[in-house]
Amino acid sequence: MRTIIEPFRIKMTEPLKITSREERVRALREAHHNVFLLDAEDCCIDLLTDSGTGAMSAQQWAALMLGDESYAGSRSWKRFEKKVRQITGIEHVLPTHQGRAAEAILAECVIRHGDVIPNNSHFDTTRANVEYRGGIALDLPCPEAFETDVPAPFKGNIDVAGLRRCIEEHGREKIPFCMMTVTNNTGGGQPVSMANLRAVRELVDHYEIPLIIDACRFAENAYFVHEREEGYGDRSLLDIAQEMFSLADGATMSCKKDGLANIGGFLVCRNHEWAECFRNLLILREGFPTYGGLAGRDLEAIAVGLQEALDYDYQVYRHATVEYMVQRLSDIGVPMVLPAGGHAVFLDARKMVPDIPPIQYPGIGVVNALYVAGGIRCVELGSVMFGKLDESGEERPSPLELVRLAFPRRVYTQSHFDYIIEVIEQVWRERADIPGHRITYQPKLLRHFTCHFEPG
Repeated sequence: MRTIIEPFRIKMTEPLKITSREERVRALREAHHNVFLLDAEDCCIDLLTDSGTGAMSAQQWAALMLGDESYAGSRSWKRFEKKVRQITGIEHVLPTHQGRAAEAILAECVIRHGDVIPNNSHFDTTRANVEYRGGIALDLPCPEAFETDVPAPFKGNIDVAGLRRCIEEHGREKIPFCMMTVTNNTGGGQPVSMANLRAVRELVDHYEIPLIIDACRFAENAYFVHEREEGYGDRSLLDIAQEMFSLADGATMSCKKDGLANIGGFLVCRNHEWAECFRNLLILREGFPTYGGLAGRDLEAIAVGLQEALDYDYQVYRHATVEYMVQRLSDIGVPMVLPAGGHAVFLDARKMVPDIPPIQYPGIGVVNALYVAGGIRCVELGSVMFGKLDESGEERPSPLELVRLAFPRRVYTQSHFDYIIEVIEQVWRERADIPGHRITYQPKLLRHFTCHFEPG
């Protein structure tokens, strides 16, 4: 059949609040024109993030009731550890309350001031944790990643030649590890090929540099490899994921994504010395190493969710949803990152509103227009999130000005997505009315979460 249906039935519902345009204008003004500061109930369709916002399955809810809340060595920890080791094949497993905690522990133990961390692309908290330790978060995306309308199959790849130049320029001693984000969220949810991972593995082995995977969307990346990379079409997603992790020395994971849970994460590694440092910090920051800031019931839900994320039918449905929206919006003429990513649709704000300069944050204009038009909350991935100050204090814009509409897992249905398309179409028709914005308040780190804007 041509129609790909949701591979689940809905067992519980939650009402959506339908607001008027006037109410949304007022709410946005009271939130200082930053959608992060809106109340959730004032958002009709919430596409701010796919992190922890998904719906859990009946099996996950049942698993919650099995939660063993023992402080040390619980049954729930054993099930969690077994599942993580089955998927990753990595010995040392440390649970954390979410992915950024894993990143923070890794950074504090391994990164020293002046170190360089190459990555295909750091996302926001990863970059912040590197820079908080005095490191340099260096993005080395493949060249085609900057061409949003070029439908290359693996635009999440790292530039291997650029990585080699980075190592030769800075020296192995200044690079404690190389990182690969799968899929590449910053660059449009684009996948990383197994060939690219193997090439990176070969290169870092030559220089004796560890390779760490940011694995929060590992199952989605495995699906892309299955569909797009030669030689993997007859492999299970679990097999592909296991091969992916076999190329790494460790990984950070937000289980709020491909763990299909509302909270949780983990840090895994093969290095015994690293593991000892990680474990000590885990106790200090998160909790005992067998619960790591999570309740036993959370560990149970994640153990089930990690397996469900590798279900092929689920991945077919999820990717078909993204592809459906991309195709419909392409027919209208809306500029986007192509091909369709794994977890979101990424609008190209720079092309949508070319008259708004980067320093006036075109992505914020598009984000706010979508909220006012239809109560849709999404997020800017441009010069607010990824802009930098140079030595003179002048802001350096991001190379891309994107707007991400991230899809919570198993939450919205076909009619919701048709509504989203209608709202985007309206904003596209009225794009000449979208204003630029200026920042009136910002914190020192991760400004996009709490800064204030004014239009005009």
